[in-house]
Amino acid sequence: MKKLLNTVYVTTEGAALRKDGENLVAEVEGEEKARVPLHMLSSVVAFGPILISPALIAACAGAGIAIALLERNGRFQARVEGPASGNVLLRRAQYRASEAPEPIVRSLLVGKVANQRAVLMRALRDHGDDFQAGNRAMTGEAIERLAYILRRVELGDDGLDRLRGSEGEAANLYFSVFDHLIRSDEPEMRWRGRSRRPPLDPVNALLSFLYTLLTHDCRSACETVGLDPAVGFLHRDRPGRPSLALDLMEELRPVLADRLALSLINRRQVRAADFETRDGGAVFLTEDARRTVLAAWQERKREERQHEFLQEKAPLGLVPYLQALMLARHLRGDIDAYPPWFWK
Repeated sequence: MKKLLNTVYVTTEGAALRKDGENLVAEVEGEEKARVPLHMLSSVVAFGPILISPALIAACAGAGIAIALLERNGRFQARVEGPASGNVLLRRAQYRASEAPEPIVRSLLVGKVANQRAVLMRALRDHGDDFQAGNRAMTGEAIERLAYILRRVELGDDGLDRLRGSEGEAANLYFSVFDHLIRSDEPEMRWRGRSRRPPLDPVNALLSFLYTLLTHDCRSACETVGLDPAVGFLHRDRPGRPSLALDLMEELRPVLADRLALSLINRRQVRAADFETRDGGAVFLTEDARRTVLAAWQERKREERQHEFLQEKAPLGLVPYLQALMLARHLRGDIDAYPPWFWK
């Protein structure tokens, strides 16, 4: 499974990818910049206008290596992959479960709310002395309220709509104090609320970029274990939407994406000058900043944490695959419930 961590990210506009023997070769202006054996890859992610040769596309499709095409800002455009794999019996079980998804949704939300609360608690513990008194009190109140929502979700028997309402309530609480976690002295790097499609400020642009990377990993994880990434439980079905991948990322993004964004901002690794504003007010990372974020993303994925259900340590980059595997085992009836992943 460690091979599943091996993803090539191509960010240089105008780069060309081709197949040479059993290798992927990256070139810029005709000069070879990198060479990677295909057997070491699980996916290729290309940002912006990247040339990919037909021979490489065919080789990747045959080897089960997915190619994801993203816009410069990280927004998903297309995915190229070979014939769909997966156990038809598993997918039938997934489709049946999607008709009555409340137990799985409850587990997903328990993981998400618990991890949101853990992010706030860690920030308060590590940097609470730097908080203004009012901000510290507001963050503490949000932590207590999230604990209440967590108990309500975990112990209640609410229907799907009320569970989704609890998810929205928790998200509003969490992001209402998100700005208190930012210690940058640049006014442009403050949090003013969530904006998407397009992001309208640097912090939203950074979060959207990281969420795109996490969605890619979660979608790959679903397909790796044979699940249909388009049929989810928490997110409603919509043409072109990888609903199950979005489900899986919910419990992971407070830790893998939000905390990484905060670290990059608070350590001054990403600053206001690393963003550019386009026509219409859309804000995107510059090419150099994308490289910085991608390097940090890969480094974060190598960190190990204890998996409470498996009682083993695993790299964070493997967590989406482990959770997809746990979901598949639950759908097959091997375990009674889907075990959420908790960050500790």
